[in-house]
Amino acid sequence: MRNYLSAILLFSVFSILPASADEGMWLIQDINSALEKKMQERGLRLSAGEIYNADAPGSTVSDAVVSLGFYCTGSIISDEGLMITNHHCAYSDIFSMSTPEHNYLEEGYWAALREDEKPIPDKEVFFLKRVIDVTAETEVLKEELKSEGKPFGMRKLSYVLEKKYSEDTGLEAFLSSMWSGEKYYIALYQIYTDLRLVAAPPVSVAAFGGDVDNWEWPQQKCDFAMYRIYTAPDGSPADYSPENVPLRPVRKLEISLEGYKPGDFTMVIGYPGRTNRYSSSMETDYEERVALPIANKLRIRQMAIMKKWMDSDPDIWLKYSDIYFGLSNVGEMQEGEEACLKRFGAIRSKAAEEAELQAWIEASPGRKAKWGDLLSDLRERYKASENVEINKAYYRETMFRGTIISRTIMRMNSTRSGYDAMKKHLERGLKETDPRVEKELLRYAVEQYFSNVEPSFFGPYQKELLERFGNDFDSMVDYVWEGSYVTSPENAAKFTEESQFEEDRLRKLLTDVGILAFNKSENNQEHRSKILELQKEYTYALYEMRAEHRIPQYPDANSTMRISYGTVGTLSPRDGVDCSWQSSSAGIEEKYCPSNRDYRPSDKFMDLIHNRAWGRWCGKCGKMPVNFLTDNDITGGNSGSPVLDAEGRLIGLAFDGNKESLASDLYYTPDYNKCVCVDIRYILWTLDRYAGMHRIVEELGL
Repeated sequence: MRNYLSAILLFSVFSILPASADEGMWLIQDINSALEKKMQERGLRLSAGEIYNADAPGSTVSDAVVSLGFYCTGSIISDEGLMITNHHCAYSDIFSMSTPEHNYLEEGYWAALREDEKPIPDKEVFFLKRVIDVTAETEVLKEELKSEGKPFGMRKLSYVLEKKYSEDTGLEAFLSSMWSGEKYYIALYQIYTDLRLVAAPPVSVAAFGGDVDNWEWPQQKCDFAMYRIYTAPDGSPADYSPENVPLRPVRKLEISLEGYKPGDFTMVIGYPGRTNRYSSSMETDYEERVALPIANKLRIRQMAIMKKWMDSDPDIWLKYSDIYFGLSNVGEMQEGEEACLKRFGAIRSKAAEEAELQAWIEASPGRKAKWGDLLSDLRERYKASENVEINKAYYRETMFRGTIISRTIMRMNSTRSGYDAMKKHLERGLKETDPRVEKELLRYAVEQYFSNVEPSFFGPYQKELLERFGNDFDSMVDYVWEGSYVTSPENAAKFTEESQFEEDRLRKLLTDVGILAFNKSENNQEHRSKILELQKEYTYALYEMRAEHRIPQYPDANSTMRISYGTVGTLSPRDGVDCSWQSSSAGIEEKYCPSNRDYRPSDKFMDLIHNRAWGRWCGKCGKMPVNFLTDNDITGGNSGSPVLDAEGRLIGLAFDGNKESLASDLYYTPDYNKCVCVDIRYILWTLDRYAGMHRIVEELGL
């Protein structure tokens, strides 16, 4: 009965206008007439059917938008399978290609000829072909499985339905749940696996300003990279082969060189990863007060250790740049999230809605019987699990994630292929890390672990070390370091048989306790399982209340294709501070610093900037437009998403958010959430004037 009513309520929800013009990552297949009208009122000059329509002949704008492994978004911009995305989405690929002799991160990579395009192994790109509402079918399947005494959770449902739809269509099928099971959809994808890197600027250009400018405004980043998708000669998906040919796409995005101005309509289509805006005030409180402060405190110091060594030695920089890049991006995001949750009163706002929710529940005997104790139960479970979760957080950030060398330990510890496989993992770990960096990271991890985790959680070997060395963590780390095969080539040479690894001191330290020990303590597993169950009911209840009150709502992001709409505009981050909607090449000149890696593009690049050699890409501009702001609603996974104008033409790429938006995964803040974009004209100027990639410019028909 609930699902039948939900379908009616869902129809009514989407039959009214959104309450907030720009909030929302709307399902691409659910652009109804009301949302279409609202976007057109804001300036859109397309119909909903021109954006997505799997049943109409021809192609739509969304056919040109792809997912890169569901961690980033890209778009097709030529008739020969050329795909553009963010540089930071390609960072790991560029890193893996780089050597001390050819550091493509610092030099950039430019395929002057088609045959120079570099194959990237294990890369997948997903083209969405159709989305099917399978809510009714899923509910029937649930009941069948339940009656047969079989599991009927999401894993089992996905296995059955994805297998069925893949076999029926010949496409890759993925089941997704919206609003914790209110709706279910199958998305069908065509997957291509032969991707080759075509163009990537130096990191000094792509990430100008580095971590200092990350999440800030203004920025001046040329954050783009280009790949080409190849197919078998008959056009079908195929693994890499020299015989493969460029993809002939059904749709490409047209590029606009006309620019934009404040108030102009923009839309972003992409694959946002995860949001949790249906989180309770209790969950938000836990994140703000416990989880984020612990992770932020520890990661700041870990990053400082890495950066110190990276700045001292180019070889260390090359080894750790990919790791540091990912860690710093997440670290800065979480610092901002903690600050924004406090600044914008997220807990207070959620608690106010929960008071309304409780009153709505109490107003109906049926709702009261079902959800009367929901909020109080959720509050009690969070309180009961907090102590163990604090200890677990410290363990996770120290023994589990506190060093990079721990990955080598985990790989060796989990292999079931014998000595040869373990030796390969050991050799790989030594190649990927530097012992000086790792020992200092371990020293910090050990101190934080033994100083913050309650002794009752320590394992027997950890207690033995503590009894022997006390708080002399230097001596403790020296002892562990000397007795490990993974800490130096000299020690690794002594590793001659599988059984020796059992006595490796670093292995014993890091694996003496596991997550399971924390989960079992104080019935914590029961508490956390119950929290998940209650949170699901909380989402149901909140959804139903909002639907009854005719409040428009969209499901949390979950790596399915979404559309958000907004306009180009300014930012007022703090009282009395107003920021422009656009940055330019002047900012590059102002920030340039030859002694700072983050602000040091090459002399060639700076000469072009100084000479104002904009050519056809900016006409009579005195300054090249570089980055710009919109108020499109985005999150992780939207990186590389096309930013489109009112006619669906490409004007830029989404690559970042602003610091004031960093609570948005849990709580959306109107007027402060901004999407930071790189101007397509700046990208094309870099390709043409700096890199000399004239063949690509010609291919684009410009």
